[in-house]
Amino acid sequence: MLAFVVRRIITTIPVMAFVALFVFSLLYIAPGDPAAIIAGDQASPADVERIRASLGLDRPYLVRFAEWSFRVVQGDLGTSIFTNLPVTQLIAQRIEPTLSLMVLTLIFAVVIAVPMGVLAAWKAGSWVDKAAMGFAVLGFSVPVFVVGYLLAYLFALKLDWLPVQGYTPFSQGVWPWLRNLILPAVTLGLVYIALIARITRATMLEVLQQDYVRTAQAKGVAQKDVLFLHSLKNAAVPIVTIIGIGIALLIGGAVVTESVFAIPGLGRLTVDAILRRDYPVIQGVVLMFSLVYVLVNLLIDLTYTLVDPRIRY
Repeated sequence: MLAFVVRRIITTIPVMAFVALFVFSLLYIAPGDPAAIIAGDQASPADVERIRASLGLDRPYLVRFAEWSFRVVQGDLGTSIFTNLPVTQLIAQRIEPTLSLMVLTLIFAVVIAVPMGVLAAWKAGSWVDKAAMGFAVLGFSVPVFVVGYLLAYLFALKLDWLPVQGYTPFSQGVWPWLRNLILPAVTLGLVYIALIARITRATMLEVLQQDYVRTAQAKGVAQKDVLFLHSLKNAAVPIVTIIGIGIALLIGGAVVTESVFAIPGLGRLTVDAILRRDYPVIQGVVLMFSLVYVLVNLLIDLTYTLVDPRIRY
């Protein structure tokens, strides 16, 4: 196990190096001259050149990348062009809402999707199966922002059950914190539920055809034990994998969801930075999201031996 962990950590180094190169290149992939965009239409050539010098654009590309990489390794993601605050400080101020939204969405989606997929596989071909998969197709088909606006209109504006926007820190109470996140978590979780439910159903259908399942049923084992103790346990590896891959959906969906519900998280910070061409903030947030995704997939790999003892490394 230790050797596997070391190998997986080593393999993440070139991945993160490539991500860092791409993130740094965002400043130059963007159309137009970044310095001219930041300076504005009324700026003089001297102003543009001054901004280029402050951004280091007048130096060789590889030199700038090496200097930027060295600062990133030390935890320095640069300084925001517009707020003049460290990017790490801006991320620290916005990370709680995004982390809360993602964790709550993940719990909500897994609790709903896994039993739904198991039930659909058990009742394959029945109206239960068709209803569950129809819901999954609907969850994939409807854009996140459309679901968000519909839920906000119904539960916030019409029924006045939940707030339509904003965020309450966890330190101010569990219910105020949860009340602001219910609608965003449901909105973001529908796509995730659809993904996990479909994979769970497909994997369970395959496992339910195995001989050991028929043997357990012939011995009179309770149906719930057959489904959740015998079948689901052996179908867990693909399900755990898709949960880890779905983290990318949460990261991407959080940007849209936070904008719809005016949640002051990292997604909203990213949108604001893109609109203002605040490249250091964009680079810092994208790099952090990429690191989280890589670490989550590393964690998923490490859990394989727990969900399936047959796997050896």
